[in-house]
Amino acid sequence: MSWLEAFILGLVQGLTEFLPVSSSGHLELGKYLLGVNAEKSLMFTVVVHGATVLSTMVIFWKDIWLLIKGLLRFEKNEETLYVLKLIISMIPVGIIGLFFIDEVEQFFTGNIIFVGSMLLVTSVFLGLTMVVKSDSRNIGFSDALIIGIAQSFAVLPGISRSGATISTGLMIGNKKELITRFSFLMVLIPIIGANVKSMIDGGFSAESDIGMLPLAVGFVAAFLSGLFACKWMIKIVNKGKLIYFAIYTFIIGTVAIIVGLL
Repeated sequence: MSWLEAFILGLVQGLTEFLPVSSSGHLELGKYLLGVNAEKSLMFTVVVHGATVLSTMVIFWKDIWLLIKGLLRFEKNEETLYVLKLIISMIPVGIIGLFFIDEVEQFFTGNIIFVGSMLLVTSVFLGLTMVVKSDSRNIGFSDALIIGIAQSFAVLPGISRSGATISTGLMIGNKKELITRFSFLMVLIPIIGANVKSMIDGGFSAESDIGMLPLAVGFVAAFLSGLFACKWMIKIVNKGKLIYFAIYTFIIGTVAIIVGLL
């Protein structure tokens, strides 16, 4: 992978991580179009996801700091209950990450027909939000688990994590502004954990198939574009304009399937 390819894919990751269009799906499509070996670039995928986690931490640093201060009081308060909900939401994807990671990696092989199919699933998720009428409930513990289950499906390339979690939260009646914040915060620990695991396994060594320069370029590109996309996504959800992304993912998914069949 060249530094230019890394830059392009980093931009793709940063711009699509927070938008409900599946960053992993777009990365796979980008690798296909650029001729990048999908099986040898899984480390790059992990690194640029880490970059967008850093973007999230920058955007929500005040929220994160308040949660930390609440935890340090060592008492039952609003912050500790919120963190507990976040932990509950991470359980499903944590189970997959610990016990089924090899099976998940098999889907990241550049199969754009599969990616296109999953983008159509994302389109359905987003389209269902148009029939949602109730958005008045706060996020409860059972809601956190349901949203976490939705996030676990997003390990597949083409299913949008933010699209799945936000649309699921809206469909079960959670407030728009609350589910957006919760959706972005609940992914922090799982992706940080994936990066730490990669470091332990030696994935960031100088002998990496990708090389340190492309990894660094991709990281910076994903981080900076992620800052922009995160702020944009918050405004979009609050205005209830997810239908446009449902149309977009339907078109891209259909095109990907057609190209894959040719």
